[in-house]
Formats: sequence, structure tokens, C-alpha cells
Amino acid sequence: MSSSSHSQSIELNTVNFSKDEVKPAIFHKEDVFEDPGQPKYDLDLEGPRTHALLEDKLALDDEIAQLDQLGETFKHERSLWQRVCSLDLGVDFQDKRYMVYMLGVFASAAGILSGIDQSIISGASIGMNDMLKLTSHEASLVSSLMPLGAMAGSILMSPLNELFGRKSSIVISCIWYTVGAILCAAATNHHIMYAGRFILGVGVGIEGGCVGIYISESVPSNVRGNLVSMYQFNIALGELFGYIIGVIFFDVHGGWRFMVGSSLVFSTALFVGLFFLPESPRWLVHKGRVGEAWNVWKRLRDVSVDSNKVEFLETRQAAQQDEELRRNESRFQNWFDLVRIPRNRRALVYAVMMVALGQLTGINAIMYYMSTLMHNIGFDNKRSVAMSMVGGAALLIGTIPAILWMDRFGRRVWSMNLILFAVGLVLVGVGYKINLETNLKAAEGVYLTGQILYNMAFGSYSALTWVLPSESFSLATRSVGMTVCSTTLYLWSFTVTYNFDRMQKAMTYTGLTLGFYGGIAIVIGLPYQLLFMPETKNKTLEEIDDIFSKPTRVLVGENIASMKRIVKRFTSKS
Repeated sequence: MSSSSHSQSIELNTVNFSKDEVKPAIFHKEDVFEDPGQPKYDLDLEGPRTHALLEDKLALDDEIAQLDQLGETFKHERSLWQRVCSLDLGVDFQDKRYMVYMLGVFASAAGILSGIDQSIISGASIGMNDMLKLTSHEASLVSSLMPLGAMAGSILMSPLNELFGRKSSIVISCIWYTVGAILCAAATNHHIMYAGRFILGVGVGIEGGCVGIYISESVPSNVRGNLVSMYQFNIALGELFGYIIGVIFFDVHGGWRFMVGSSLVFSTALFVGLFFLPESPRWLVHKGRVGEAWNVWKRLRDVSVDSNKVEFLETRQAAQQDEELRRNESRFQNWFDLVRIPRNRRALVYAVMMVALGQLTGINAIMYYMSTLMHNIGFDNKRSVAMSMVGGAALLIGTIPAILWMDRFGRRVWSMNLILFAVGLVLVGVGYKINLETNLKAAEGVYLTGQILYNMAFGSYSALTWVLPSESFSLATRSVGMTVCSTTLYLWSFTVTYNFDRMQKAMTYTGLTLGFYGGIAIVIGLPYQLLFMPETKNKTLEEIDDIFSKPTRVLVGENIASMKRIVKRFTSKS
């Protein structure tokens, strides 16, 4: 538990557990862990004094005994129909890390579906446009209707999350994927293709917000960033799969049908895999199903560790406080808690801004039109589809450092990848300025270098797009907050993709990539991240509540002070 957890009085069992009563002098040296950011009472170091303090202040053993009783009661009273509806086979491991990693890997695998359906249109469009006789406008709609459908899916996500739960909503998204893939593969005209792509998008939108929430609410804080980043890794992996599938079926008559229908295989595999995972324990607590939540918590945490017990009690307390707040408010006030309460409003502005920065720098337009861009730089049709794999592979490789090291270096340091992919955009723009007739090799070399750098850096940066919103909102507003963020993400994706052809004609490829996308990254993105971005690494979701409870000017002041310390440290060394 961070000392920030004690900055406000925490009431459990009507006993105040406040900073004034928990003085560092009580702890011996071995009971206290100091990190460079701020001191932390490390309850993972199981000392008798630590347990005695918690028992004295929280009656910890009695609390856990009551939870165990609730969990056993739930097991005995659970009907067969409830077991079936839970879609959970009850898999458990003695080493809880295996369960955590299985949840993170399986849930984030949903990103493969999203990635395939985003990139597959790049290779499929060549044969599809000819067979369905699509105009330029109709082809643009086929590409951009998926993010438009994802907006609709994002809006559906919040009520689905509230009614059915985080995991169950991901199961529902698999059904939308399946229907959409069948329609796209069987399309005989552009109207059916419109419907299929839109329905696929609905699946993407439901899944996109749910996966981040589900993982964030289920796994420990020290691996939260890594496992949520796995979702972006799988999106990139899916995009690479999409390009590979495009190459495999390029020479097959009607091969584009196999391309656009390929997500059916992956949606079926994901649907089956979800039966091995539990529902989010925090959602269950939010719904008042404390006994069931505690049983799930014991599958995901080693409850012999005091910190894991206290984290669950804090989660229950946060849910009780939210419920009390909502009980004393009108329905109108409940709907607008996200913007009415300053803590929630700060998280909303922050999360939406980070999502917008990820989309307005052009990644989805470049992914959807990768084959076209490769063709325009001098490659023939088949090689254009094959060379698209270069961009997809670079994006995939770039996500690996985020998975490995984001939780080590922190969110603020990781956001500086913005500078690297801006440099990549400069090279892409310069590549288009080189004369193809006299310097074809140089043009392709500069362009591909820029594409590789851009996609690798963006792969690392884009993990923040899913990590930050999923951990920033309070328990009561997390679902609706992610709905707003996902809707915003896919709105910008639709806008950028649909207008890509028009914008490049008006600005030229160089002006669009270097001036517009690169300008947003450096002129808007970099100053915002330096001044307004808080650090949330290794914080529980309840501790992050404290961070966003601070006024914006305080957060800005802390960031400026931190930058001054860094500059002073480097100048003193030099």
C-alpha cells in the first residue's frame, strides 16, 4: 500500500486507518520499502508487526473470516443455471500468478480479432474493389465503416458492462465478430459489405473498451501495465496476420472472401478460451456479489499475503462509498457523475486526450491504406501487399518493449515514444519527395525506414492508449468512462480513415504525414504529456483515485518540479 493510500482517512469496520495514526516510526527498517517516487509501506514483507498493526486497526482476521463464510455460502447456494450463465469452468492454480497470466493472455488475445479486421482490408481491397465494382467513395466507406461500427459498439459497451459484466461483454463481442465475418465473406454487393464491416466494427467497439477494464480490475498493479499492453501487442499481431493472410490468398480466385472471413476462426477460438476465465472481481463487488467476488479474488491473489487482503477490503470500501453516493443522488446526477465530479472530470479529460493523440497521428489511416501507400512508392500490386507486412511486423515488434518495461520505467517516460514516431513521419514524408524515376531505391529506402521507425515507436506508444483509460476512472464511472474513450477513439479513427484520400490530395503525402500528423505529435502531444500527465505505475486502482483527486494545478506543479529535478541531476553530473 502506497503512503498515498493513507493520505485520506480510510474507514473499514468503522475504524479510522489514517495517516496520523500510522506513523513510520512504528515500522522497523525491514518493514518499510522506499522507492524513488514516494515511500511505501510494503505489506508484501510479511512481518509480525505489520500484521499486528492491521489486526489492531482493521480487525483483519475477522474481516477475512466473514469473507470466507460469504464465499462458502455462495458456493452452496449457487444453482446449476447460475453456473451455466457464469460461462466459467472454475479453473484455478496453486500458484496464482499462472491464473493472472492466463487471464491477461486470453483476454488480450481479443486484440488479434481487432487487428485482423483493421488490416485485412488493405490486401482484400485490390480484388474486392474489382469484383464488386466499387467506386473510390464506396471503397473508402468499406474501409471506414468498421471504425464507425466500433463507435456504435463502444456506446453499447457501457450498458453491456453494467448488465452482464466485463468478461460476458467480451463473449458478446465474439458473436458480433462471427456475424460480421460471415456477411463480409458472402457479400455480393457493396451494401452487404457495408453491413458486414459495420457489424464487425460493433464487435471491435464492445471488445476494445471491455478488455482493458477487465484486465485492469482483475490483475495486480505491478503487472497491470504489462498485461493491458498485451492487448495492443495482439492488435499488432492481428494486423500482421491480416497482411500475411492477404499474401496467402492474393493469387486465389475470390481470395478476398477468405481474407475478410478469416476472423471467424479467431472469434471461435476466443469464445472457447473465455470459458476458462472468471468475471472481474471488482465488477462483482460493484454489483454487491461480495462472496462470489472473494472466491474469484482467491483464484487471482495469494490471500495469505496481507496486502492482497487489504486491497480487497479497499475495493469493497470504494464500492460501498460509490453506492452511498449514488443512493443520495438523483438519476440525472448519476448519469453525469463523470463530468460533474472534479476527480472524474480530470480523469476523463486526461484519458480522452491520450486517446486522441494516439489516433490523430494517423496510424489507422496508414494501416488501412498500407498497400496503396506501398504501391505509390513504386511497388507493384502483389509486392505492395507483401511489403505491407514490414509495417505490420514493425508495429508488432514495437509493442514488445511496452509489455516488458512499461511498468518498470513508468507511463510518463514511455509516452516520450511520441518523439520517435514523429521522426519516422518526417522520413515517410521525405521519402515521397524523392523522385521515383531517378532515385527509386533511395525513395523506397527512406520511406521504408520511416515506416519501420514510425510503426515501432507507435507500437510502444499505443499501449498507453489502452492502459491509461482503463486505470484512470473510479469504479462507478469506469464503464461509462471507457465508453466515452472508446467512442472517441473510433470517431477519430473513422474521421482520419475516411478523409485520408481527400487530405493527401489537398496536402500531398508529405504535408499530411510530416505537417499534420507530425505537427499534432510535437506541437500538442509533447507539451501536454510533459505538463499534465500523472504517473500511475505500481499504483492500485484505489491509489489512482487519490492522484486524480488533486487539482490540475497541483499535478502540473508536481510535473514541473519533477522535470526540474531531472534537469538539475543531469547538469550536476555534466
